[in-house]
Amino acid sequence: MDLINYVHEQVTKKKDLPNFKPGDNIAVSYKIIEGAKERIQIFKGNVIQINGIGSTKTFTVRKMSNGIGVERIFPISSPIIDEIKILKHGKVRRAKLYYLRELVGKKAKIKEKAFSKKS
Repeated sequence: MDLINYVHEQVTKKKDLPNFKPGDNIAVSYKIIEGAKERIQIFKGNVIQINGIGSTKTFTVRKMSNGIGVERIFPISSPIIDEIKILKHGKVRRAKLYYLRELVGKKAKIKEKAFSKKS
């Protein structure tokens, strides 16, 4: 086993985060510290990429705010992440959704994955 990976696994705490993929619409609740106050803010958007492996994994979430695209990169093992909720599972065929940066309006929407119900 690689020594660096071993140290990363020992230092980072395991979190119970849901399994999400690029194209999924998620809400990330993260802590913001302003002076002596601490509050939780929610960042809702689409996952456009997941990078890295193990404890160094990061994911990028993109949302539209007043017609301007805003992207934020979150480390998976960050202590500022309080929780992650999956709102929709997207139907995409790529791992990196950079093409969404040039699209506007309805073209920038990601179709929702349809699940079949087995009875």
